[in-house]
Amino acid sequence: MTTIGASVGQGGVNQDADVRIVQELLNNFVTRLGLKQIGIDGDCGKNTKTAIRAFQKQIVGIANPDGRIDPGGRTFQRLSLSQAVLAAQPEPDPGELSGATWWQAHQGNYANSHSLLDLASPFRENVTAFIQAMRDAGATVGISATRRNRIRAYLMHYSFRLGRGELKAKDVPAQPGCPIRWDHGDEAKSCAAAKAMSDLFAIAFKPSLTSLHIEGRAIDMTIGWSGTLAIKDKQGHVKQVGAPRDGGNAALQAVGASYGVIKLASDPPHWSDNGH
Repeated sequence: MTTIGASVGQGGVNQDADVRIVQELLNNFVTRLGLKQIGIDGDCGKNTKTAIRAFQKQIVGIANPDGRIDPGGRTFQRLSLSQAVLAAQPEPDPGELSGATWWQAHQGNYANSHSLLDLASPFRENVTAFIQAMRDAGATVGISATRRNRIRAYLMHYSFRLGRGELKAKDVPAQPGCPIRWDHGDEAKSCAAAKAMSDLFAIAFKPSLTSLHIEGRAIDMTIGWSGTLAIKDKQGHVKQVGAPRDGGNAALQAVGASYGVIKLASDPPHWSDNGH
């Protein structure tokens, strides 16, 4: 197996012979990375470091690549196997290409939860008690979302951003467990495919990758009642809650807060453990 004696890349030792080995191996991937061939000159310059980072992000799946290859490290292990395995690797499955067809075939595998059981403790217990108090008082409570699937959040976030041209397909990081290829070999096609997915998700605002829904610390609820709601707060005190008869009611929000369930005013159905 090909080896290097010392580190190559950003902050590396960058011995001439090691750099040449890395450059040769990287050239097996430059087409897939959307880059030009690197000169085999033993100089770890800008083009070589750019290729290392691109390889780490797109092939190895490192979200924040450091641009450095160490002997025996994760990046070099994947890179050094290239000559042996590239010939045996099949062409990428067209079924992995992003777009409407991919969405229809796969998005159902990454469904969000509507179950209170999937929420994180202690928010799970707090919101369960709050919902029971509302229902005991005669309110109707519909739960539209609890825990958000992390891969679904990834798909929504990057289909929205790529579809709007905020980044290039080659810069979308890989997501373990999600067989999708954003790069169609043409930036316009990649952008159009991502937009088709974003439209199917019916996304209005940029989806977050760090939502409290992903952590199980938020819930979306539709709440309603007739007349005046006589509801007990966590301390057992009965509170009279009139109009408006929905989650925007300040008195109801105060009751929710006593249970540790806080309303986000800017998002009508959204409640969480901290109001965000």
